[in-house]
Amino acid sequence: MPGQQFGFGPFLLDPDRHLLLREGEPVAIGYRGVLLLGALLRRPGEVLTKAELIDAGWPDATVEESNLSVQVAMLRKALGQSPDGGEWIVTIPRVGYRFLGRPDPVERADHGHSDIDDDLPSPSPHKLSDKSSIAVLPFANMSGDPEQDYFVDGIVEDITTALSHFGWLFVIARSSAFTFKGRIADVKEIGRALGVRYVLEGSVRRALRRVRITAQLIDASTGVHLWADRFDGALEDIFDLQDQVSTRVVGAIGPKLEQAEIDRAKRKPTENLDAYDVYLRGVAKTVAYTRDGQAEALGLFQRAIELDPEFAAAYGMAAWCRVIQRVNGWMTNPAAEIAEGADMARKAVRLANEDALAYCWGGFSLGFLANELDDAIAYVDHALALNPNLAAAWYLVGHLRIYFGDPEAGIERLTRAIRLSPLDPLIFRAHAGLAYAHFFAGRNDEAWVWAEKALRQPDWLTALRIGAACHAVAGRVDHARKLVARMLELDPALRISNLQGLPPLRRAEDFARWSEALRKAGLPE
Repeated sequence: MPGQQFGFGPFLLDPDRHLLLREGEPVAIGYRGVLLLGALLRRPGEVLTKAELIDAGWPDATVEESNLSVQVAMLRKALGQSPDGGEWIVTIPRVGYRFLGRPDPVERADHGHSDIDDDLPSPSPHKLSDKSSIAVLPFANMSGDPEQDYFVDGIVEDITTALSHFGWLFVIARSSAFTFKGRIADVKEIGRALGVRYVLEGSVRRALRRVRITAQLIDASTGVHLWADRFDGALEDIFDLQDQVSTRVVGAIGPKLEQAEIDRAKRKPTENLDAYDVYLRGVAKTVAYTRDGQAEALGLFQRAIELDPEFAAAYGMAAWCRVIQRVNGWMTNPAAEIAEGADMARKAVRLANEDALAYCWGGFSLGFLANELDDAIAYVDHALALNPNLAAAWYLVGHLRIYFGDPEAGIERLTRAIRLSPLDPLIFRAHAGLAYAHFFAGRNDEAWVWAEKALRQPDWLTALRIGAACHAVAGRVDHARKLVARMLELDPALRISNLQGLPPLRRAEDFARWSEALRKAGLPE
C-alpha cells in the first residue's frame, strides 16, 4: 500500500523512500535490502521461499541464490538481535526465510506529493549533518548558448570549493548537487534527499566581457528565502564575484568567521583567465570515462599549463588523466606516459601553495603512478586539512589507504566520501574501492556486494578486475571467466605478469591474493 511504513522494535521501514531508521537514525541496508525487508514485513510469520524473495529483491533481473544469501546476511548484521535475543529473520532450510515479530503498519502522513516529485532522483534521504549544511545547486545558464554550460558549471564548482574551506560547514559535493541539473524540483525535497539545511541556487549571464551572477539562499526545511543578491562585473573580475557570493552566503548562515578563514575562501586558483577557462573545459571532459574524453581533457590541461606554467591544479588534473589512462589500458607508450604523469603530479604538489585540489589530484597521482604511497597519503591528508569537505580527497585517500595495506581505514574514508557526495554520478569509484577493501580484509561476500554495485558502470576495468576476483574466490568460476573475457576485449594486453601497479599494492600478500584469484578466473599469465 503506498505510503505505508512498518514499525518493529526500534526500527521503522519506509519502503517508498527506501529508508530504514533505528530510533530515528538511518541504517544503511541498500536498495535490495529495503526491497527484501519490505517483502518479509508484509507477510510476518510466513515462510517466503527463496524464489519469492528473489522476485521481490530483483524484479527486473535474474540472479543466483548466493546474491540472496549475501543480502540476508547483511540485513541480519544491520538489524542485530531482536528484543528476545534471537534473530529477526530465520532461515527455513532448503526453503526460504521467515520474519519473526509483529511489525506495526503505519500510514505515512501526506506531505503534498506532486507530479514534480516524479522528476526527482530517488536516493534514500540522508540524516542532517550536525554541522550547518548546504548544497550549491547548478546555476542556470542565462546566456542562451549551451556551449557556455562549462563556464557556468565551473563558477558553481568554485563557489562550492570556497564554501568547503570552512571547516564548520558541511558542504555537499558538486557531483551530487548536479544530479538536479535541468530539473524543476522543490527545495524541500532536495534538502531531504541531500541531507542539508540550506540550498543555494542562482544563475549566470555572460555577455561579451561582462558577467552577472545572481544567487539566493533558501532554508530547505521551510522553503523560506533567507538572502538574495546580484553581482555584476567585468569578466576579468570573475574571481572577485565568486568570492562575494561565497562570503555573503557564509555570513548569512553562520557565525562571524575568522579573517583567516575568509582569506582562505578568497584564494584564487590562477590569475590567468584564459588558462582558467581552458582548465574548466578540461574538468568538464574528465567526467567521460572514455579513451577520447580523457585524451581531450589531457590536451586541455596541457594547454592551461602552457598559458600559466604555475597553474598547480592543472598539473594535478593532467596527472589524474594519466591515472585513468593507466587504469583502463589506454596508454600507447606506458613507460613514458607514466613517467610524464608522475612528473606532472610532483609539479602539482610543489606549486600547490595551499591549493587543496592540487594536493588532492597531484598527491594521489603520485602514489598511483610512482608508487610513492607515503608521500601521496601525506599530500591528500594535507588537502583535507585545507578543505575537510572535499569529497574527492576522502575518496582518493581511502584508495591510498587500501593500497598501503590498511583496508579498514580505507573503508572509513570511502564511507565519508559517499556521505559528502551521496548522489555522485561517479560513485561507482567509491563502490569499487569498498570492494577491494573488503576483499583484502578477507570478507569476500561483502566485497562482492560492493563489486556488484561498481559493475553497474559498464566496461570499467577496475570493477571487472575485482568482480572477477570475488567470483573466483567464491567458486563461481564460470561467472569469473565471463568477466575476464570482457576485460581482455577491453585491454587485450592485460596479463597476470603486468598486473603490478593496477593498483600499486604495498603488501605482497594483498597482491598475491588478488593475482591468484584472477589466475583462477582465467586471466592469462
